Amino acid sequence: MNRKTLVLPTVVGLLAPVLAACGGSGSGSNSGGAIVVGTTDRFTASKDAPAPLDPAYAYDIGSWNILHQTVQTLMIQPKGDGNPVPEAAEKCGFTDSGNERYACTLRDGLKFASGDPITAADVKYSIDRARAIKADSGVAGLLSTVDTVETQGDREVIFHLNTADATFPYKLSTPVAGIVNPKDYEKNKLRDGFAVDGSGPYTMTADVKNGDMADAVFTKNPNYKGSLQLSNDKVEMRVFPDANAMGDALNKGDIDVMTRSMSPEQVQKLSNAAGSNVDLVEMPGLEIRYLAFNTDAPSVKSKAVRQAMAQVINRSDLISKVYGSQAEALYSLVPATVTGHSNSFFNKYGDPSVTKAKSLLARAGITTPVKLTLHYTTDHYGPATKKEFEILQQQLNDSGLFDVSIQGAPWSAFRPAEQKGSYEVYGMGWFPDFPDADNYLAPFLDKDNTLNTPYANTQIRNNLIPESRRQADRLAAGASLTTIQDIVANDVPMIPLWQGKQYIAAQGDITGTAYAINSTSTLQLWELGRGVKS
Repeated sequence: MNRKTLVLPTVVGLLAPVLAACGGSGSGSNSGGAIVVGTTDRFTASKDAPAPLDPAYAYDIGSWNILHQTVQTLMIQPKGDGNPVPEAAEKCGFTDSGNERYACTLRDGLKFASGDPITAADVKYSIDRARAIKADSGVAGLLSTVDTVETQGDREVIFHLNTADATFPYKLSTPVAGIVNPKDYEKNKLRDGFAVDGSGPYTMTADVKNGDMADAVFTKNPNYKGSLQLSNDKVEMRVFPDANAMGDALNKGDIDVMTRSMSPEQVQKLSNAAGSNVDLVEMPGLEIRYLAFNTDAPSVKSKAVRQAMAQVINRSDLISKVYGSQAEALYSLVPATVTGHSNSFFNKYGDPSVTKAKSLLARAGITTPVKLTLHYTTDHYGPATKKEFEILQQQLNDSGLFDVSIQGAPWSAFRPAEQKGSYEVYGMGWFPDFPDADNYLAPFLDKDNTLNTPYANTQIRNNLIPESRRQADRLAAGASLTTIQDIVANDVPMIPLWQGKQYIAAQGDITGTAYAINSTSTLQLWELGRGVKS
């Protein structure tokens, strides 16, 4: 029978000193063969992005979901969320009162999957490599507070930070801080293609067709030594062209688990189904959607235009027509369940108002209707994206103040074009690197940001972000974080739209689904097992 499992939310954002953790590779078994997981994420090696799975480049949820299984990090976000705990490390922690010196001791006997030993020098090499390559994806920005990396013997690594950063343990849990073998990854060059080598819980082999990864097989790494207990020996990930094809495969029993991205209609149908052997798991999510602006583009260079758009857009109408109960209106870049959230956009603009928007444009001397194009990706954020942008187009055009057209493009073309500044307004999503307010602000507003946006606010970059990172107690960072959100609401380099829930659908004999995705949308394939058919 159909069962809907609800995993209750928690408020996140409190950092505490990190001490030590213990664990091992486990002895999970899978008597029923490989667990097959479906996804609509696209993995493409192109001229603009030839190295999609290099930890020094990868910075999207799909690629990170592969790297989290294969490339080990010093720290890891624990089962059930919470503060990061040691993974490749035996222990880690700040060694000073100012949160500027962070030391880790590696587990004894660590090895890459190849059998090569891992030393502190490999950790230093990996971090220094990512910082030196400084890929245009912006992922190296997560390591921006690192000044130097020091080693002492084979097992001691010391990070000297250029400023206090209480979020640094979280950053060491992200793939850009993954430990790579110098034999496999050149110092100053990205590794092209889909090969991945590390010391994580799995090894991975990819089936590549016409430059796209069509299938990936994750096999238990016999040399893995870390905090995770594996509930299976092998997982196969199959890539589907769309949610309908993935859903059909689940119904036929060709796959065991369906992950992102399901359509709103699929989620609703599974939620209401009776007599089905498929279980639907609903989890709180920290995923957000937003519109971003190239603030140098002539059509939106005036702040008044961006403010008028923020004044017109009706989030409740958008959500009810596209996502229903699967999303909630968002009035800040920081989700409501994250410590430091402030409803800054609602505080400034209140309910949607064409009259107020018209006044904003008139005072700035802007001739209406303002003509512009909203750009979206057709294959990265789920099948409902097109409908979402049709609703946004309708809302803006119905105001009489805008003449909006919409244009979609596949992610492989959309992302490079966005980074080059080719789009005036474009839709993006964000799956946080770690559950802290800093990670909803700094990646977009700090220098070397992931959007490569021309918007720069010196107060945010030079004062407010550094101030917020000094506070290990994230409640104490609230004033700085609120001020950042208020500035964003006033300057409108982005317009937050909604935050969403997460869903997994699985055959009745699959166990561990409640923990197979954490709050940051990270796949945790090691949690999946095969039990008794329900």
